[in-house]
Amino acid sequence: MTIKLIAIGKTDNKELQSLIDDYTKRLSFYIKFLAEIIPDIKNVKNLSEEQQKQKEGELILNKLNATDVLILLDENGKQFDSVNFSEYLQKHMNAGMKQLVFVIGGPYGFSEDVYKKANGKLSLSKMTFSHQMIRLFFIEQLYRGFTILKNEPYHHR
Repeated sequence: MTIKLIAIGKTDNKELQSLIDDYTKRLSFYIKFLAEIIPDIKNVKNLSEEQQKQKEGELILNKLNATDVLILLDENGKQFDSVNFSEYLQKHMNAGMKQLVFVIGGPYGFSEDVYKKANGKLSLSKMTFSHQMIRLFFIEQLYRGFTILKNEPYHHR
């Protein structure tokens, strides 16, 4: 199985990007992981929130394969602790799917079309974080999940 993270807009903070790269490298020892960054939409000042979500939604949907399982990182999604998240990952791996895709949307969330296509929603916290921080937190939690599944000492119970 491959896990793919799709996110809108690049990470411009070098320190954050360095940490993202570190956890991405660590994660590669457990699973094939891809991060795909969709560039920020140009001229957003001329677009309403709905138009921006629609344009971002089209770009997100164009990155998907027909067989992908799509999970949105959304503030109204299901919350897990780290152990339960590792079990969630294991269930998806056991299901024999080819690619599990997680998406971090733009500043206004997702278009209705993206919500309709989604197979689920996941929330990392009730708090709001920057899109750049969520990338780091999510990739670290993926890494933590796999160390839990392998019974490695990174996660202390």
